[in-house]
Amino acid sequence: MGQAVWTGSISFGLVSIPVKLYPATEPKDVRFHLYDRLTGKRVRYERVTRAEDAPTFEPEPAEDELAATEPAPSRQEDRSDRAVAPSFETRPVEPMDVVRGVELPTGDLVTVSDEELLSIAPERSRTIDIEEFVDLAEIDPVFFEKTYHVAPLRSSGAEKPYLLLLRAMQASNMVGIGRFVLRTRPHLVAVRPLENALALETLYFADEVRNAGDVTFGLSSLTVTEREVKMAQQLIAALATPWLAEKHGDAYREELLELLRSKRPTTPAEPVDEPAQAPIADLMAALRASVEAAKKGGAKKARRAG
Repeated sequence: MGQAVWTGSISFGLVSIPVKLYPATEPKDVRFHLYDRLTGKRVRYERVTRAEDAPTFEPEPAEDELAATEPAPSRQEDRSDRAVAPSFETRPVEPMDVVRGVELPTGDLVTVSDEELLSIAPERSRTIDIEEFVDLAEIDPVFFEKTYHVAPLRSSGAEKPYLLLLRAMQASNMVGIGRFVLRTRPHLVAVRPLENALALETLYFADEVRNAGDVTFGLSSLTVTEREVKMAQQLIAALATPWLAEKHGDAYREELLELLRSKRPTTPAEPVDEPAQAPIADLMAALRASVEAAKKGGAKKARRAG
């Protein structure tokens, strides 16, 4: 079943049903790692800046620069020197120095801190309030974003009201529209009935769905005859069949897995011998010897100073 991603309740009218949400899909893509064939080592990625890239905005002075007594112009000159460094140089960027930035339609770049985002972040929802019920056929599938299975919370008395909502929605062919916050993102959702359970679909907002008319220009000048439409309907009827998801597997993934299974595994690298650790007794002896040597050195310096 997997791990629940949200626990709360679905509320409609005066009825509240404690539930859990579970992802309804599980991508099966084959994920590759990247390796350096010359060293056999895993390729890693770092946050870096490149020396040849020009700054997008005036950088903030580092803390050590603010505390320095050196005049600001010379510190700025130091930064300029770094900017003209050879193009192959990069500078690792610490997580604390990373800021988010967005380019506005005006072309201006604005940055925002984690604290500012946190100050306006919506509070996590504990309830999905169904605001209205609509006919499922009226929702274009393009609005469906991600599907979750809705399960009644065990040992909470949720089973009967859950089943009641499921059966009522099946009979009416209606879906419940509501809102909630999952993690830090607000969602418009549709709670719909499956055969034996409820599902929750997160929906795209209206302004996130592109107008199909933008890509179908020129159709208004064309016409089709009634005879052509009937012939197309006959072709559709000849190819019509019940939907069986099992018939439509991912042939490419199966071929890829077969290729991977047929390949000879790479030769494991020789284990690197770790330096032998000195026994505790030897370590203590070395520490004592170091302390004695330091004392003798300090005594000699004191006699010379005297």
